[in-house]
Amino acid sequence: MGHALEPGRITFDEKMEIRRAIEEASIPHTYVSANCFAAFFVPNLSQMRTLLPPKEKVHVYGDGNVKVIFMDEDDVATYTIKSIDDPRALNKTIYLRPPENILSQNELIAKWEKLSGEVLERIPIPSDEFLASMEGEDGEEASLLYPEVRCTRMEDYMKRYL
Repeated sequence: MGHALEPGRITFDEKMEIRRAIEEASIPHTYVSANCFAAFFVPNLSQMRTLLPPKEKVHVYGDGNVKVIFMDEDDVATYTIKSIDDPRALNKTIYLRPPENILSQNELIAKWEKLSGEVLERIPIPSDEFLASMEGEDGEEASLLYPEVRCTRMEDYMKRYL
């Protein structure tokens, strides 16, 4: 979170303040890093100002190849509940990173085009900065802790909008 860009930076700064207070007070905790909520980013193919899939044109940010992690909110809830009494999660961050849901915007668009049978005109939006990678943070990958959870794949999630 230390590398977040404005305007989201203030939210991350506030979260870090709360985390420090929790840890300094020795309050048992588990943080859940849920990444991008599918309901906000997947149906619109990461387009701002709409919640539905574009019909003809799609804006592609930068080169469209930066990977992000999309999570169905129900899956986030499942992992959160499973971690409540799990000693492996105590005082750690649980990262929700199912490999099948680590997609670039171009890959997300390609999945939609395949499902819908429509080809969208891609309009590039240049960008010179992206959020820094979260690699190197201490934590546990939720799908490794709870392999029995059948995480919703983004292709299946998109079928709701056909």
